[in-house]
Amino acid sequence: MRFRLFPVLLIATAPLINSGCGSEANSQSPETEDQAEQLPAVPVEAAVATRGSISAFFSGTATLEAEEEAFVVAKAGGIVEEIFVEEGSYVEAGTPLAKLDDQRLALDMERARVTLEQLEREAARQKEMFEKQLVSAEEYEAVRSNYDAQKAAFDLAELQVEYTMVRAPISGVISERFVKVGNMVQTNAQTFRITDFDPLLAVLYVPERELNKLRVGQRAEVRVDAMAGDVFPGRIKRVSPIVDPETGTFKVTVEVSDRSRQLKPGMFGRVNIVYETRTDAILVPRTAVLTEDDEQTVFAIRDSLAHRTQVVTGFADASMIELVQGVAEGDQVITIGQNNLRDSAHVVVINE
Repeated sequence: MRFRLFPVLLIATAPLINSGCGSEANSQSPETEDQAEQLPAVPVEAAVATRGSISAFFSGTATLEAEEEAFVVAKAGGIVEEIFVEEGSYVEAGTPLAKLDDQRLALDMERARVTLEQLEREAARQKEMFEKQLVSAEEYEAVRSNYDAQKAAFDLAELQVEYTMVRAPISGVISERFVKVGNMVQTNAQTFRITDFDPLLAVLYVPERELNKLRVGQRAEVRVDAMAGDVFPGRIKRVSPIVDPETGTFKVTVEVSDRSRQLKPGMFGRVNIVYETRTDAILVPRTAVLTEDDEQTVFAIRDSLAHRTQVVTGFADASMIELVQGVAEGDQVITIGQNNLRDSAHVVVINE
């Protein structure tokens, strides 16, 4: 009887075991995909690639200097009686700047004039007598020579009086005054300095590799630290044909135009010389381009996904850069927020 009951017990417990296993499996089932959490969209700023004009330029620095400058010297000695201009005054060439005491020189001129008139009358009388053959040719020539010598002496005395008026040799601005009323001025002493501010020059020393790019007449832009934001136009006036063997540079002189007369000699300037312009380039902001290990990329947005795209760049200026390959006109590229972005990340543009 014992052997007959054993199989029956096994059959009876089997459903209980199967029932317990099925209940445990149902309690550990995985979550469906639509219940999984998704990563949030990364906020970025973006810009659209546009077609426009961009230039290549050489950049350098220089101290501005005047094209023309002159130290005005006294051509005669004397005490300064009057000054007609002050520092900062603009004067034309020939304008009186100061007057020196001319009393003694005026007396010398008057004495020379009286003597000249006497010799002139004597020369006229001798000529009349010579024509009547009453005097010899030697006597007439002696009187005539005395007259000519006195005429030169009078002209010199008159010139010395004229020199007591100090005049501007060039047009420009009085940049320095070296004398005061009452000063005793010696001949050839400096009295004023005149600087012609138009044009001013910026002299650059350019590496020899740029020699074939720069030519006379090319336009330039000049910025100075003293007037941030202001841009002054210029052009290349001279290009030296020789290269300094010690520095490997050549001299380029840029003429700067400033009708407002804001620029001054001695100011430190930053010069950009444009040597080529492309008018049909694909342009994006410079902040859109990332450079790593000599590879340049941008993040282009398509269907709200940021795709890392390798590009080839061309010309660049202060704000924009040309993309030769990799991006087409109208493509949207990320300009801010892409530094730590992964490829194909979900993004949202916040500056639209």
